[in-house]
Amino acid sequence: MTIDDPIFGELQYEYVWTRDTIIHFCEKESEISLIIDGEEDGEFDEEQYMAYQALMQNWEDLQPSLLQSILDYYKQNRHELGYDIELNDKYPLIETPDQLLEMITLDGIFVPYGDIFEGRDIGITFSCTWDAENGLGIRLLNEKIIELGYQDVAI
Repeated sequence: MTIDDPIFGELQYEYVWTRDTIIHFCEKESEISLIIDGEEDGEFDEEQYMAYQALMQNWEDLQPSLLQSILDYYKQNRHELGYDIELNDKYPLIETPDQLLEMITLDGIFVPYGDIFEGRDIGITFSCTWDAENGLGIRLLNEKIIELGYQDVAI
């Protein structure tokens, strides 16, 4: 089933609503999946619209803080795993967001039901070279990072 939503665009339904789209992330085009929780009737919560629109309006401004948070998370994981002492090819030393950009790929934006958290709730998923199996996920509430970890934190 397909609908053309005025905010989310043309969506396909298969247990969730999705569409592939292009978004700019750090001056590069990324092909991502936009995933919206919803029933087969194609009716979405007002909170879902508000969360997605706020994300899109603030997307450019959010990117530096997303990158810095991912870099901090990477450095912390690298240290906890001991790879700051013992070399590991999957966890090279990186110091800058530009180096990090070579190791991550934006995969998706997830818009959950609007009544789970109080506020504008969004998940963002990335694939990453250091953990291909679990990837990387960020949970935003009111455009602020509240959780960063494996991809499942974003879904």
